[in-house]
Amino acid sequence: MPSICSVSVRAPLAALSVAVLMALAPVPALAAAAAPVAADKAAVAGDDSAAARFKALYTREWKWRQAQFAGGDDEDGPQGQPAARLPKVDPATQAERERYWAQVLKELDAIDAKQLEGEDPVNLEVFRQQIQSLLANQRVRQYEMPFNSDSAFWTNLGFTARRSFRDVDGYERYLGQLRDIPRYFDEQIVNMRAGLKRGFSVPRVTLTGRDVSIKEVVDAKLEDNLLYTPFKKMPATIPAAEQARLRAEAAKAIDASVLPAYRKLLRFMQDEYTPQARTTLAAEKMPGGEDYYRAKIREFTTLDLTPQQIHRIGVEEVAKIRAQMEQTIVKTGFKGTFPEFLHYLRTDPKFYPKSGDELLMRASWLAKRVDAEIGNYIGLLPRQRFAIKPVPPDLAPFYTAGRGGRDVYLVNTYDLPSRPLFNLPALTLHESAPGHSLQMSLAAEHEGLPDFRRYTYISAYGEGWALYTEKLGIEMGMYDTPYDYFGYLTYQMWRASRLVVDTGVHHLGWTREQSLAFLRDNTALSEHEIETEVDRYIGWPGQALSYYLGQMSIERSRAKAEQALGEDFDIRAFHDAVLALGSVPLPVLERRVDRFIEESRAKAAEKKRDAAAKKGAAAG
Repeated sequence: MPSICSVSVRAPLAALSVAVLMALAPVPALAAAAAPVAADKAAVAGDDSAAARFKALYTREWKWRQAQFAGGDDEDGPQGQPAARLPKVDPATQAERERYWAQVLKELDAIDAKQLEGEDPVNLEVFRQQIQSLLANQRVRQYEMPFNSDSAFWTNLGFTARRSFRDVDGYERYLGQLRDIPRYFDEQIVNMRAGLKRGFSVPRVTLTGRDVSIKEVVDAKLEDNLLYTPFKKMPATIPAAEQARLRAEAAKAIDASVLPAYRKLLRFMQDEYTPQARTTLAAEKMPGGEDYYRAKIREFTTLDLTPQQIHRIGVEEVAKIRAQMEQTIVKTGFKGTFPEFLHYLRTDPKFYPKSGDELLMRASWLAKRVDAEIGNYIGLLPRQRFAIKPVPPDLAPFYTAGRGGRDVYLVNTYDLPSRPLFNLPALTLHESAPGHSLQMSLAAEHEGLPDFRRYTYISAYGEGWALYTEKLGIEMGMYDTPYDYFGYLTYQMWRASRLVVDTGVHHLGWTREQSLAFLRDNTALSEHEIETEVDRYIGWPGQALSYYLGQMSIERSRAKAEQALGEDFDIRAFHDAVLALGSVPLPVLERRVDRFIEESRAKAAEKKRDAAAKKGAAAG
């Protein structure tokens, strides 16, 4: 899930907004960052070809983009170094970003795509989709709602805080972020107030208990404070005197900057934001809501589908999966009704871990089983390894069952009676390998792609691939019992149900209770998961649509390739072709598979000619 997820670097793991992208450098002055177009021409040393202008444009924009969001989420920054401050998010900066991306789009439109060759036509399409999404979010002023029921700007700081820094410079930079929190929070509060004023806010119903992660920072003693975490264990290569100085600076920064800022944010959330948050649920009920929801659908699915079309697809897919679930129940030997079977799964202790360690160990065992099979299905594997860790306690109560990123698979050990073991095979496939961890690592290691394809995350592709790998688990032999297979089906049903619930809430006016009831009636998810998921869909319009539509696209493409190639179809080559793309819009993926079919036919024909020639030579 990355599963925390559109154009973001770690959308699965951090659930970042479209604007919170990989941070690689301190934020410069906006005027300096927005270099004039003439600089692009100088950079290509007089080469005014379409390819040179395009490369200069995306190189300039990517560098600018990274600088803009430095500090917002540094986990995947180069060499592990954090930025020295947090991003600027004030209205003037937001207006400058809108102007900048509008200019980039104008320059992009001036490039003749017909003159581009090689991989550049795909690069152009991917880059355009990213810029359009970034610009669309500025125009709807998404920054006035900088959090949802799943993640928030203040919780994102925790991902940096949980890291270790290898030298004094890394700690000094992190201290710069701590000292910058008051300015950063104040700017976010100004934006949220503007959103409240125009009725653009997170729905009030999803806010209950969401201030816990703020309270935990406010109430913690220094040694237990999340933001002090990097100073508890420091590298032995840093002299003891320097360690003591850095710890003293951290204590001072937390006392003077962090705690006052968090207290102010807590008062704002409790006394102002929550009481004034909108009581409606539908995105379409906000100002300009219909256009906003359509923009979110395009952003997260990369498709031009209406809410009605998506809802209809969801209803049809739910019916198909329900029939498969009924067949699987028969195989378990259970004699009751479908609701009775779901009750049995939700209440029998044998289906649930007795400890967090048991859950983590079972996930680790499943991941190692994948290691034994994965080479039969994917040719090129990444060098990056991933760890398996519990979800941090400050996030766990409202976090999903698991999240995957390039270097970690987080498993939620909170509320064990809501973590059924029969769902774990599908979850592990999705979040680690061959799902998010593998796909994101391969993209980052693909040096032949420009950075804007290696380090960004398009939800429809990334979540579609991860969901597809759950189905690939059938071929890999990962579902040992009918209950495991039912767990796989309940995860498929869960994602298909999202098409129904997301459009139901944001277009058809469904209530929260209707949405909860739909998941209760059709999936084996626990009540805790059902509630956290529905609140996620309510507070994050459109994101939930990316999973199943993305999987359907990959499945259609594979079926097309299998039918076209017959015995010449190579599953490893097919997956390598899909994964080599990085992260792309679904239409780009489907066209790449068309090219894969042509290339595979050509290779098969050449192989047959060579075989015939050898046979002829032998006969002669």
